Amino acid sequence: METKEQLQTVPVSSAPAQAPQQDSAPTWKAPKKKRRWPKIVLLVAVILAALIFFVVRSMLGAGKNLLAGAYLTATAQMQEMTVSVSSTGTIQPIDSYNVSGMVTGEVLEAPFEVGDQVEKGDVLYRIDPGSAQTTVQQAQLAVQQAQLSYDSIADGLAPKASGAGVVQQLHVKKGDLVTAGSPIADISDTSTMTLTLPFQSADAARISVGEAATVTLAGTLETLSGTVESVAAADLVGNGGALVRQVKIRVQNPGALTTATTATAKVGDIACAGSGTFEANLSQTITAAGSGEVVSVNTSVGSRVSPGQVLVNLGGSSAETSLENAALSLQNAQLSLQNAQDALENYTITAPISGTVIEKNFKAGDTIDNNSLTAAGGTLAVLYDMSTLTFEMKIDEKDINKIQVGQEVTITADAVEGVTFSGVVDTVNINGTTVSGQTNYPVTVVINDPQDLKPGMNVSADIIVERAGTVLCVPVDAVNRGSDKPTVQVAGEGALDEEGNVIDPSKLETREVTLGRNDNDNIEITSGLTEGDVVVWANEVSNPLASMMGM
Repeated sequence: METKEQLQTVPVSSAPAQAPQQDSAPTWKAPKKKRRWPKIVLLVAVILAALIFFVVRSMLGAGKNLLAGAYLTATAQMQEMTVSVSSTGTIQPIDSYNVSGMVTGEVLEAPFEVGDQVEKGDVLYRIDPGSAQTTVQQAQLAVQQAQLSYDSIADGLAPKASGAGVVQQLHVKKGDLVTAGSPIADISDTSTMTLTLPFQSADAARISVGEAATVTLAGTLETLSGTVESVAAADLVGNGGALVRQVKIRVQNPGALTTATTATAKVGDIACAGSGTFEANLSQTITAAGSGEVVSVNTSVGSRVSPGQVLVNLGGSSAETSLENAALSLQNAQLSLQNAQDALENYTITAPISGTVIEKNFKAGDTIDNNSLTAAGGTLAVLYDMSTLTFEMKIDEKDINKIQVGQEVTITADAVEGVTFSGVVDTVNINGTTVSGQTNYPVTVVINDPQDLKPGMNVSADIIVERAGTVLCVPVDAVNRGSDKPTVQVAGEGALDEEGNVIDPSKLETREVTLGRNDNDNIEITSGLTEGDVVVWANEVSNPLASMMGM
């Protein structure tokens, strides 16, 4: 508009003066400017159309690439399948033990070092027992005293024959009350009898123990064979002032000999210097050692008894109480001795298991006290039995019913690269642990040949549940289990390009399949597919363009 105004004013200010115009002369007008915007619009439209063409063409090409990435494919094929359940664990020794101390004192001996192999019962530590040894000795004496007291009371209630013989007389009967020292019975042994005779001292010196003797009975002059039992070493003054020695001769009693029978004897050609009378081999009076009532008589006059045979039994409330108290005192002394011995044994610490020493916290010369024990965590030493290594797997509740003791386990460890170890399921624990609604069960695995595995190493393991053999398989991810029956997408003719990429999703066919066993990656198809069929499934990372285009 500004330009137009200038064009209109220029003739008025700069034109020379002219004669007045006549009415018939035409008036000058500025020419009209041509309109150029239709051409500009047309040019812009052409450019936009070209841009749209190239963009759409590029997007179509990219869409094809994205479509190819939107699907994964695999061929149904026959292959070996091993069904397994996987988990992880940490290697542990089959047995371990923290050796703790129950006593304090100076370590006298610690004959082992870290890394040593020790056997069960080997001495690990000897600690100064101090007064514990004296306590044991005192307890032993107390037991001996209590035992003597009990035996004395028990013997007093059961008088016994001190030797073999015949009961000559009984001084008590059932129901009698006796006190200590009361006579019970007279016993003598006349099966063999001894005859003590004087011999001239010079003759006696020629007689030896064991020599045969001839005994002549006075009155009947009957002779019996005898044996010299002893010869006195000292001289005595005999009849008429002669020196004699006593010689004792043992004779088997034919039945007629009594203590009143008189006899003489000759040893070889040496005659005795006088006569003598026979003595019984044994003659004793058994007395009561305690007080009580005669509750039973176990023999009779004329009966033969053997050494230690109980003649009568004494009883009554008083006697039984005394015996019971003595028994209790003995038992109490024995318990005190056992406690003292147990306390003393605590000063000698032995290996509770056979294994390898992993930790040693005290050495000879150290003093074990409460402070040092606390600093060591209460542990004197740590032992590992590494003859067998084991680990525990946590098995999901969905898989635990597949696991059985004895199943094979394959094991790998990041710390031992390139080596696969074998093991077996040792225990299946049904005491599960539930976390966030999921229950896991502990399964213990024993490693057959640990080789370079060490306690504390982390391992991954597969429990071989079943070796299925050669079966038709597809990837687990290819199966859709969302419907009533599992299905797979199978590529029909024209669905794939030469490289196996999906180019036409409309030519994918849905098939129902029957599933068999599976491992972590593949699943068995027992019906619905044949070997060579190509199954298709959506990639986990979806293609947005393909979705937008409905492919």
